[in-house]
Amino acid sequence: MKKIFVLGSTNTDMVIADRKLPAPGETISGGRFMMNPGGKGANQAVAVARLAAKRGACVFVAKVGDDLFGRDAAARFRAEGIDARLVVDRKNPSGTALILVDAKGQNVISVALGANGTLSPADVKPRLKDLKGAAALLMQLETPIPTVLAAAKAAKAAGVMVVLNPAPAAKLPKELYPLIDWITPNETEAELLTGVKVNDAKSAQLAVDALKRKGVKNVAITMGAKGVYCGNCRRLYPAKKVKAVDCVAAGDTFNGAFVVALAEGKSCRDAIAFAQKASAISVTRPGAQSSVPRRREVK
Repeated sequence: MKKIFVLGSTNTDMVIADRKLPAPGETISGGRFMMNPGGKGANQAVAVARLAAKRGACVFVAKVGDDLFGRDAAARFRAEGIDARLVVDRKNPSGTALILVDAKGQNVISVALGANGTLSPADVKPRLKDLKGAAALLMQLETPIPTVLAAAKAAKAAGVMVVLNPAPAAKLPKELYPLIDWITPNETEAELLTGVKVNDAKSAQLAVDALKRKGVKNVAITMGAKGVYCGNCRRLYPAKKVKAVDCVAAGDTFNGAFVVALAEGKSCRDAIAFAQKASAISVTRPGAQSSVPRRREVK
């Protein structure tokens, strides 16, 4: 299998699971504390590594602080068989996230980007020198957008498929859209990018059309419990029915699995089915990377 490059963030998640999410000004006691590896980029890299047909398929480019969290992250990536090309920031700490999860698996997240926010085009360029011949480059938006744009340009020049998960929601430069082969926003992100409020298949298609007018080639909109709308198929694929424990990293698991399936030559329909199975498993488990299933579980 060809390599899949992932460029993005790596964080340490500090999680409190409790019966409900606190309202502004409210304090809730009695929750359970966990500290887990996370970050959208790292989560998606772990998903690619675990769900690919062969070990060693994932290359991960990220930036960490010169601290315990950064060194722990490097060790974890090695254990997963990931070729982690980490830049070390001597001035800023590694990224962290504070996550609250309720009894239904819903969550709120606050992220301190730390070193993730200083990942620059100059940092990335030498770490993408062997991008030519790869199957795909998968990115998110927890690293600076100019860096995402520079990496997309490098991938396009190398003839590599570019997949962007535009999360967290942010405006994108006009020149980035034509470089994107697949974009995978959720409903909120799709609305920010297009101005279309997405709540069903009809409105999702309007958002797809708007994104294609901007230059994006293919669109899959994730709609939570409703499923995934594929612009190519013009169809909403219903979500798998499971009992959710924790929705953290469900979207990251979907994206990692989706890119693995596309890299293997699967149709968009089959790639979505594979990714939905993987993300359905992930929400039945607590944590971010700890919830990502392995290929044999999905199969």
